[in-house]
Formats: sequence, structure tokens, C-alpha cells
Amino acid sequence: MSWFDTLKTIEDLEDAPLDQGLIAEFERAAPAALARPIRFSTPTFKDYASTELTGCSKNSFPAFSVTAAACGLDCDHCRAKILAPMLPATSPEMLDRKVRELIATQGLEGFLLSGGSNRRNEIRYERFYPVVERLKRDHPALKIAIHTALTTRAGARAMQAAGVDTAMMDVIGADATIREVYHLDRPVADFEATLAALCETSMEVTPHIVIGLHYGRMLGEAAALEVVGRHPVASLVLVVVMPFYAKPGSFVVPDTAEVGRIFAAARARLRDRSVLLGCARPPGMHKRVTDTYAVLAGLDGIAFPADGAVAVARAIGRPFEQQHACCSVKLGTGARRANLGGCAGGRASAGEFTTEGVLACAA
Repeated sequence: MSWFDTLKTIEDLEDAPLDQGLIAEFERAAPAALARPIRFSTPTFKDYASTELTGCSKNSFPAFSVTAAACGLDCDHCRAKILAPMLPATSPEMLDRKVRELIATQGLEGFLLSGGSNRRNEIRYERFYPVVERLKRDHPALKIAIHTALTTRAGARAMQAAGVDTAMMDVIGADATIREVYHLDRPVADFEATLAALCETSMEVTPHIVIGLHYGRMLGEAAALEVVGRHPVASLVLVVVMPFYAKPGSFVVPDTAEVGRIFAAARARLRDRSVLLGCARPPGMHKRVTDTYAVLAGLDGIAFPADGAVAVARAIGRPFEQQHACCSVKLGTGARRANLGGCAGGRASAGEFTTEGVLACAA
């Protein structure tokens, strides 16, 4: 039975508008996809449960915003709403106190440091670095990720010196998108320069590409993939623009088949590196189809997977695991009891969980 016919037997995809031709393309590339296990990430940024996986009740990997809900850019696709669910940490003392409280009370294993940008798409983290350094000194196993925004070589080195483990940034491939959507007067070259500076450090660098960032249309995604492909990144995170954050009528919902083709292009361009589907993407049936294409295309991970994603992995024979953490952050490798409903995480093969070490999350 073909993959397309197999998918139609999955209850969560019963009415899904799947592209038969695209699925046939994925099936022709099946050996490469089936050789890669997929990681389902359920970080504690928000409550999560699906028909197949549950989230974690502990705040084991939260996100902190150093600007609370404030952002100087107010980009058309986001309008600062992505900051809303993050924990505010607007002073170094607040960040230090909250992190230490969560370590003591909820077994925090790491966190994401983020915030709103200034008008040049920069985030002023400098006064927080002494706190990061002390936290890493006192808790060496703590994993810290950071949304870098645009920065310089000196800025990248300061992040590394503080003890940041993983650096994440958006890569945009079209000047028009930077100007019109971000309201920013900086070229694509500045984004590549930031990526190059980060890659000169010892941090794991995980750039993001927002599919459909230009008002839901494809513009610059292929160029952004080429930028990422030129640098020794640890992994790439793909997300899909979510129009409900934007002003009504300003964005269209990206076509799922076009999104799936970007997945295939990313997988082909970055054969030797992880490609992950991140937290942001439209909900509902769109998400079920998008996540199906991510599994079929051989992406290495999905954050907050939709109903049916685990069934798709089982149906085509891809081994999978669950992890309660952020994009590409490697937690411990010690053995833990794997449990679909608990907070430990673990690996699964053909749906049977075993006791193994936890690898990276997929967001």
C-alpha cells in the first residue's frame, strides 16, 4: 500500500487535504527519511496534550523575556504576541531568583532567554550575562539557549563567555521582507553576518527560517536555506507564519503543499544536519497536514506535534522519542524511564517505549 493510501487509514487524517503528488515524492525518498529517528518535543513554554502525547506538568524548560511583553519592532507577523507566554525577567536579579526557585522546586533543567528587539533588531542582554555565568558555575548541567537577534562578533563572544549553550536567530532571505514585515532597515547580509559570527563560537547555532513570512507568500525561503547551508550550524528550525497574530486580512495562511516542499528542500540542502519543525505554525487541520509532511520529509523533530503525527511515524516505520525541552537543546544522556504520559521523555520504536538516554529536543 502506498504512503498516501496508508495515511488515509489514520483517523486523525481522515478528512485531511493531503497532496498525493507531494506524498509520492516523499515516498520515493523514503530510505533517507526512514534512517532518521524523529523527536517529538513538548517544551514547557505552554500547556500541551494531544491524542498521542502529553506535556509535562513541571516547568523544566521555560522561556524568559528580558523585556516582558515589550518589543521595539512590532513586526507585522508577530506584533510582540510571541512574548506573552514567556516568564518576565526584566532585571538580572529577577532572572536569577526565578531560575534558582525553579531549580529548587521543579527540577528545572534549562531555559530559553529571549526578549523584544530594539529598532535595529538587537536585544541588550549584556547586564544579564553575569547572572548566566553564575548560574552555569553553580549548576554546570543547566542548559541555556538564547534568541540572539542581530549581533556582532563581540556580542557573540560575550554570549559564549557567559556560558550560553545554544544560540538561535531568524534568517531572512529577502530584503523586501525585512523592510516590509519587520519594519527594519537592514539587509539580508546583516543576518548572514550574525550567523557567521555565532558560528565562530563554541555555541551550538540553530537558525530559524519562518516559512511564509512575507504575508503568507513564499519569498526568500530558498535564499535563506542557501545562507544557512553556507555555515556550520548545528541544526535548522523551520516554523510557519501564523496569521492570527497579524492584523486581520494582512496575511494569508501558507499553502500546506508549499510548506511541504520547503521541508523537502531543507532536507536535501542540509543532508548531514538536523532539520526541525518548531513551535510556531497554524493550528487545526493545517497543523495536522504540516506535521504529516514533516514526518514524511525526514525532518528530525517536531515541537508540540499535532494529533496523528505519532501515528504517521508508526505507519511508515520511523522510530521516535519525546523530549520536554526547547529547540535543539541537548539535555542529559543518563537513562530515564520512558513514558508517553510522564515528564521523563524517552525513545520509541514502532510505538514501544524503552528505557534509554534522552537526546535533543525538536522544536
